[in-house]
Amino acid sequence: MILASFVTLSLAQGNTESSSLVIARVKYQGGGDWYNDPSAIPNLCAFVRVNTHVDIAQEEAQVSLTDEKLFSYPFLFLTGHGQLSLSDEESIRLRTYLLHGGFLYTDDDYGLDETFRKAMKKVFPSREMVELPFSHGIYSIHYRFDNGLPKIHEHDNKPPQGFGIFDDDGRLMVFYTYETNISDGWVDPDVYEDPPEKRDAALKMGTNILIWALLN
Repeated sequence: MILASFVTLSLAQGNTESSSLVIARVKYQGGGDWYNDPSAIPNLCAFVRVNTHVDIAQEEAQVSLTDEKLFSYPFLFLTGHGQLSLSDEESIRLRTYLLHGGFLYTDDDYGLDETFRKAMKKVFPSREMVELPFSHGIYSIHYRFDNGLPKIHEHDNKPPQGFGIFDDDGRLMVFYTYETNISDGWVDPDVYEDPPEKRDAALKMGTNILIWALLN
């Protein structure tokens, strides 16, 4: 299992940069700007390093789903505006990655929803994406969010929702946030000029997602 292997390696090597968790941003085709908000992951990692005991690298990696290094990263992050398209090979690779312990967090940065859902049906034709109740542990594992996801940016004036895809053992493999744009709240303050409380909520929810992926 990918996550188990990472934990074992970290324990064996100690808290060195080479054993640090690295968040990998997914490069994809279809027209979506997979690369947007480059300060988001470094800022989240800095927050995690200060506020938890997770040994995490400061910078993100960038990886395509056909990259031979894909299975080196236990946590994938995918975002963007516009469209996402996965080839048959990419779909098979992502399915294998997730079923062997990997985790994918996707944040809709507005416009990704329709094609992301289609892509997930191609990856898992027989598995449904279901909305997580507010009682799910991802909303309380480190910071408490009794009302579910915080609302960071307005899109279509809908409430924020968190969806998941689970494996046969009930492990959350994919977490998808919609109508909230959590990752926009991670970026440098001068980009969107969000108030401090919005950025704090976004960083805390991002921390919850990461810790949930590592511990479950």
